[in-house]
Amino acid sequence: MRARLALLVAAVSVLIVIAFLVPLALLLRTAAEDRATVRATGDAQSLATVVGTADPDTIRLTVDQLVAESGRPVSVFLPDGTVLGSPAEPTPAVQLAGRGQSLTADASDGREVVIAVQGRADGTAVIRTVVPYAEMTAGVGRAWLVLALLGVVLVLIGLAVADRLARTLVRPIGELSAVSHRLANAELDARVQPAGPAELREVGGALNHLAGRIQELLLQEREQVADLSHRLRTPLTALRLEAESLRDPQDAARITEAVDGLERAVTGLIRQARWRTPADGAVATDAVATVAERVAFWSVLAEDTGRAVDLNLAPGPLPVGVPADELAAAVDALLGNVFAHTPDGTAFAVRLAPTGHHVALTVADEGPGIAADSVRRGASQAGSTGLGLDIARRAAQASGGRLELGERPGGGAEVTLLLGAPRP
Repeated sequence: MRARLALLVAAVSVLIVIAFLVPLALLLRTAAEDRATVRATGDAQSLATVVGTADPDTIRLTVDQLVAESGRPVSVFLPDGTVLGSPAEPTPAVQLAGRGQSLTADASDGREVVIAVQGRADGTAVIRTVVPYAEMTAGVGRAWLVLALLGVVLVLIGLAVADRLARTLVRPIGELSAVSHRLANAELDARVQPAGPAELREVGGALNHLAGRIQELLLQEREQVADLSHRLRTPLTALRLEAESLRDPQDAARITEAVDGLERAVTGLIRQARWRTPADGAVATDAVATVAERVAFWSVLAEDTGRAVDLNLAPGPLPVGVPADELAAAVDALLGNVFAHTPDGTAFAVRLAPTGHHVALTVADEGPGIAADSVRRGASQAGSTGLGLDIARRAAQASGGRLELGERPGGGAEVTLLLGAPRP
């Protein structure tokens, strides 16, 4: 923008300079020509009295003296055809002046000035002088050079002023852009100092207001999520009391342990919703340990529903750039989909292995398959929330990976989560 403004001002300045200086330069040249012509005419007219009254010898001496002083050729044509002063042939202008008409005409070597002198007894005499081109253009080149330098100076001054004005515009715009990028990177405390023209100051104030409003909305959202999660404590407490009242100690211990795990998850969700800060990209989680833990948790339910579990984990550790709780939530989402979208007794397999620059987590089942648009947030085939695959997708993308949906060769769904390595 700064360069474009400077270019615009330069173009306008050059046009203005051309519009004013070119006519002025032509006017200077015309004035120099007229000045030289007037000077030559005055010199020629100074001879009129002598030519009209004196004898040829006196006229010759006077003309020679004028030629020496002026440096230009001067000729006097007497009525009898005698030419005094500088030798010259009678030109059409001289012949016209012989009839009593003085005039100025262009000649091959300059400008011709002829003056008719009447009053002589033998007829009309003619005084002729020629103004050379060198005399008519004397000083014009120097004046044009001064005008050109003046034009260059004016353009440079215009560029300097334009650059200064452009900086007053570009600097606030650059600050607005920097604050916008900081806000996009979740630095919600970023604010701009309104500066520049009134319009830019208004935009800066609006951006600050928007940042403050975003902070308020995020705070409200986090509090609402925390409040919603906190409401789960009441049914969890009731469920714990029911578990403690069971007569079978093993069942009571197993259900109490499950309730404890669920309560820890709810507590973690509350903390995450209220105090979570943007990740700095330096997290590292052992995918083998996390996946093994979550598969072990779901294996209890798989055993109760008659599902065979094929677990194939590469030798660990396999670090990935996803926080442990997010990776666990993604694994739970994938395994939860298997239980939600396939009938009891459907086997499933979990594989974890490095592949290229990623770690591939694959969950495959022998069920009816899965639609390609199920990864869209809110999309569900079984009337659920439709958030499971989206949670897994966002976890993969946060690490620089992706989520892929496919089908097993023998039928069934196959979901692959490509997890990126931790960032340095």
